[in-house]
Amino acid sequence: MQATTTRPEVPASTPERRSRADLTVLGVEVCLVGAAVAVGAVLNARGVRLHADAAPLFATWGPHVGGGTPAALLVALAVLGPGLAWARTAGWVPLLGAAWVTSVAWTLALALVDGASTGLTERLTPQAEYLHEVPRVTDVAAMVAGFSGRILDFQPDSWSTHTAGHPPGALLVFVWLDRIGLGGGTAAALACVLVGATVTVSVPVGLRALGAVDAARAVVPFLVLLPGAVWVGASADGLFAGVVAAGLALLAVRGRAAPAAGGLLLGFALHLSYGFVLVGLLALAVLALRPSGRLSALTAGAVGVGAVVLAFEVAGFRWWDGYRLVVERYYQGWAADRPYAYWVWANLAALLLCAGPVLGPALRRAVHTGVGALRGGFRRAGGTRALPTVVGPTVLLPVTAAVVVLAADLSGLSKAEVERIWLPFAVWLLVATVHLPPGARRWWLAGQAATALAVNHLVWTVS
Repeated sequence: MQATTTRPEVPASTPERRSRADLTVLGVEVCLVGAAVAVGAVLNARGVRLHADAAPLFATWGPHVGGGTPAALLVALAVLGPGLAWARTAGWVPLLGAAWVTSVAWTLALALVDGASTGLTERLTPQAEYLHEVPRVTDVAAMVAGFSGRILDFQPDSWSTHTAGHPPGALLVFVWLDRIGLGGGTAAALACVLVGATVTVSVPVGLRALGAVDAARAVVPFLVLLPGAVWVGASADGLFAGVVAAGLALLAVRGRAAPAAGGLLLGFALHLSYGFVLVGLLALAVLALRPSGRLSALTAGAVGVGAVVLAFEVAGFRWWDGYRLVVERYYQGWAADRPYAYWVWANLAALLLCAGPVLGPALRRAVHTGVGALRGGFRRAGGTRALPTVVGPTVLLPVTAAVVVLAADLSGLSKAEVERIWLPFAVWLLVATVHLPPGARRWWLAGQAATALAVNHLVWTVS
């Protein structure tokens, strides 16, 4: 009788298979970015009005180096070397403080690659930007009350492009800075950098409050070396990202005062950008993930949001009227020319250059983990456990952020320039990086830094 042997059962998913899957996703990302660049170049050559010379980025080609080049390299090496190891053992408060300082240094160094004037001082001073309107605001109350009447283009007192494209809160920020003696391009740019860098504090604080203590620590280096720092320094969207992240983090903190403060920030965020209505999905995810006090936090947060909306209503600005008019203004400009068929997928390539090549593999791992947790959790509990209880914040938050981005993309109201517009969502997408194997994180982090350096040295970005 012939002897038979049995082969050992092979696990459904081994580390080697997961690593190969990561590399496969990375390959898809490279192809997507390459295709977006190549197709963009062809369309520009044929005279299609993409209004983006270095599509899919809103930038112009021009390889260059600058004074910030060695500084950026040093910051990247410091994080990749001792910083990565130190982040695992440092005290919580020193870690957050060092993360913010290092993020500011990284962002400023990248900006200074273009030079102090081009990279910072002049970023927010062109005619299309907010600072162009600041000297014309002599009465803040009258400005807010009459804001909607100046949104549409082709009238004598139309707002400039960025001012018209956002609710009045965005302009108010720079008016307030001017009123306290911090007017001008340099102060405005530094405000965007300093506030934008606070995402390295807010996102970990939010994760820790939701019980993901190890994840809060693990995500810090990826937030510090965010490739999107190229646009945090300096664009108003960097400042917006800081406000949104702080608002969401406060919703996660215990008690009622913190969620109420988070609601105030998120209510103000609604008046920084119309697109932040989608932040509501992330806010609901955060509230659902809270270990306790969900209803009281929801109530406090809603009261905070409502108070800000009511304050703007009383001041004379109705959010919905502004949104309706801004959609009309959107198609009075470049949006009417930019082809949806290109940007609906090229936007995702731009997002990859903002969030970095780690995005796809990390998100794939997060989804894989979430699906496994759902199957196991439902089997154990007979399918009765709530989704947030099963999957946790390191899955639900980045997946929700991905849904938000896809909704914004498919809407057609985000054709180009998303590398800065989607910054507030990109930082929550990077929460998925905690699912990467610890031994591979240094290499992925190096890819993040290399992406930022390549973008900043190959093109001249436009805020």
